[in-house]
Amino acid sequence: MSEPFDVQNASKERPNQGADAEREQIWARLLQEVSTLPALPGVYRYFDAKGDVLYVGKARDLKRRVSSYFHKNHGGTRIGHMVSKIVRMETTVVRSEAEALLLENNLIKTLNPRFNILFRDDKSYPYLKIASHAFPRMSYYRGAVDRKHRYFGPFPNAWAVKETIQLLQKVFQIRTCEDSVYNHRTRPCLLFQIKRCSGPCVGLVSDEDYRNSVAQAERFLLGEPEAVMADLQRRMMDHAERMEYEKAAEFRNQIQALSTVLHQQSVDTVMDKDVDVLAVKVQGGRACVNLAMVRGGRHLGDRAHFPVHVQDHVLVPDEAEEPGGGESQGELSVPAADAADLRDAEALVQATEVRVLEAFLTQHYLGGAVPSLLILSHPVNPALIEALSEQGGRKITVVHQPREQRRAWLEMAIKGAELSLARLLSEEGSQQARTRALVEALNLDLDLDAREAGLDASAETPEEGDAAAPATPANAVHDPLAGLRIECFDISHTAGESTQASCVVYEGHKMQPSQYRRYNISGITPGDDYAAMKQTLERRYSAAGTKAARVPDLVLIDGGKGQVAMARDVFQTLGLPLSIIVGVEKGEGRKVGLEELVFADGRPKLALSPSSAALMLVAQIRDEAHRFAITGMRARRASVRTGGSRLEDIAGVGPKRRAKLLQRFGGVKGVAAASVEELASVEGISHDLAEEIYKALR
Repeated sequence: MSEPFDVQNASKERPNQGADAEREQIWARLLQEVSTLPALPGVYRYFDAKGDVLYVGKARDLKRRVSSYFHKNHGGTRIGHMVSKIVRMETTVVRSEAEALLLENNLIKTLNPRFNILFRDDKSYPYLKIASHAFPRMSYYRGAVDRKHRYFGPFPNAWAVKETIQLLQKVFQIRTCEDSVYNHRTRPCLLFQIKRCSGPCVGLVSDEDYRNSVAQAERFLLGEPEAVMADLQRRMMDHAERMEYEKAAEFRNQIQALSTVLHQQSVDTVMDKDVDVLAVKVQGGRACVNLAMVRGGRHLGDRAHFPVHVQDHVLVPDEAEEPGGGESQGELSVPAADAADLRDAEALVQATEVRVLEAFLTQHYLGGAVPSLLILSHPVNPALIEALSEQGGRKITVVHQPREQRRAWLEMAIKGAELSLARLLSEEGSQQARTRALVEALNLDLDLDAREAGLDASAETPEEGDAAAPATPANAVHDPLAGLRIECFDISHTAGESTQASCVVYEGHKMQPSQYRRYNISGITPGDDYAAMKQTLERRYSAAGTKAARVPDLVLIDGGKGQVAMARDVFQTLGLPLSIIVGVEKGEGRKVGLEELVFADGRPKLALSPSSAALMLVAQIRDEAHRFAITGMRARRASVRTGGSRLEDIAGVGPKRRAKLLQRFGGVKGVAAASVEELASVEGISHDLAEEIYKALR
């Protein structure tokens, strides 16, 4: 239990005692607000001077929980770093801890707070969709679900869905063709010939028989294969008794196909229908949650999730919550004692893993579908499971010490988490080595000792910094090169048509896709790459002198002397340092690994060994810039050639979705001729958006 909150004592121990009068006023106001908080369940938010959300948390007792952040000096820890930046707080009182969990999750997803453990997954999980139709179609689907159709899943990956579709084709012969193809068939396709479809498009199967096949497929997907087998055997015997031997033979073939499938799946199939198995592993300041999925009694594989904002966080049970009732997102829990006071390091890791697992459960399931059985590697807060059950309208069972087949599943998930985390740490270690090798090879003037000292100091006395500058990576306190920023530019066009420049960003030892930018080039002679590069660099860095844009530590140009000379002219005009410009010139025969580096400040060319870690990093960044430029140029060219501007006018259809639509249907005319269901089958297109597209193109 925490001690009673004392404003006077807290003010004596406040961080940053040398802060100015304004900071002291802010601190006094915060202490006063904390002292008046109610001892009720609720959610709290911390904000910095720019109004950005630092942290969102929930509590069974708001007063006790929030006061635990302010009643002691946390020094240079991550908690102290966050508390020193708090300028304002907001709290919301709710009726129960379950409601607090729901609200906390919604706010985390909406506000993206800097200091919460965050799981980011750009791709939604795929489903198997059976569309509403007189002769329903079976298809792969990714996107928002609705009540018009039947959806089965989610599945861990696209392969699992497609493998299941192939399985159902073999046994039940359900069509997979799109309605536009189905409606115009005059003779059966190849799938009918190889007995993967019953040919409903040309009337080779009756309505009743096809509906029965679809119903059996759905029962199979729901985990009732034995019931499906019994029904097929009964129907086979009925036809045999009526001496309808050809029909009986068809059912016999179905039974044989289903028996083969069940035999192949016998190792993985149990009585459990839909189960999610979750295992968490923390090591080296990183965490991995491995999610394995069982659907219809079949183990369909797993997927690893890696949260951000775990580095440098000390996660231990805190005195502000009862034992076992820690915060679901509480990676910034205030420790009841130093780590040395714990029995061993394993207890610290265990507490961390529980918090990470609870964060995943909250962000992944609240607001979405959750199976009736969860198998977990660690016990979690019962209030979280209560919230999941309340949301789903049914009881959610949780098992963390399973037996028999369930235990085998959990062991597989744990092993998968360990391997995925080891691979991640290995890759990150390799990337860090590449970054350091590049800094040394180019002799970049970064003053690593000063940078490391500055980063350590920033954890204790952080500055607000430039509003436009990206936040320092979470692991920068221990790695002075984590903040090294490299930007790379490339120009792409087809014979001068649809010229587009790309800028990709490398920071924190990895590519940063969210910071990529494309520039449409206009007003130049078609095919003039030098003029295109000049325009791109001017647009990118013209505001750098006013700190509206950050100047990177290194600028890579995909090109030789000509491109570098153009970059030098731009940087001289803008008053930017020439030493950060490096051109990547293709070597003899334009062979990969023979590239030479060209400098804008007069240094001689540098030819690195093909096995050099520095050259590997340069090639990685250059290739990503080239890929990003090519995809953008092709999408723009397709828009110009097919009248894609009709799609551009539709809200919600950006470049990526537009490119997928044009590629899928072969142009705007094909998109306009597609049905709502066909449009919704495209990745990233929801049913509502499909309806908007359908209406806009009519």
